[in-house]
Amino acid sequence: MDKLTVSDLLTLEEYARQRASFRKEIMQHKRNRQLPLGRRARLLFENRRTVHYQIQEMLRIEKIFEPDGIDEELAAYNPLIPDGTNLKATLMLEYPDPEERKVALAKLHGVENRVWLQVEGDKKVYPICDEDLERDNGEKTSSVHFLRFELTSSMITAMKQETLLKAGIDHEEMLIEVDVHPEIRQSLTDDLDTPSLN
Repeated sequence: MDKLTVSDLLTLEEYARQRASFRKEIMQHKRNRQLPLGRRARLLFENRRTVHYQIQEMLRIEKIFEPDGIDEELAAYNPLIPDGTNLKATLMLEYPDPEERKVALAKLHGVENRVWLQVEGDKKVYPICDEDLERDNGEKTSSVHFLRFELTSSMITAMKQETLLKAGIDHEEMLIEVDVHPEIRQSLTDDLDTPSLN
């Protein structure tokens, strides 16, 4: 997928006019890109459209219109766009109560490294985590992590042939395995380049 450039972005004024319809479209798009992992964890698989929305929202919230500020947002968020051989996701650990969250995140130290995807008939793929910055302080994990799952060409081919995809977590404090719904799998397959026959 192509990275976003300044020319892809709406000005603050244009975005203000289009925000309601833009947001409605993105919320619909995200429906097939969110994967619950039990009650307390969720993956949101990012792509060019989800990242575009995130950048527009950040520019709006921070009222950024200077070229340097826009370039900084592009540099921060473009790495979340898949590269054709991988899937990229935001892992969210969801504990609404602050005290419960504090206790849980201490117990879930390292959980981000134990999230996995598995194409049927192949091995589990564990992610490369938080390439932008360290989110684990040695005592507890963060409630948000950015994950990159690198896939082999045979895995990509199998996914494009509608092979079953599973996902899960195998941390001692959070053991989960789920089948990925076909509509989600298809949405993720669209992020992947067809492997070359050479």
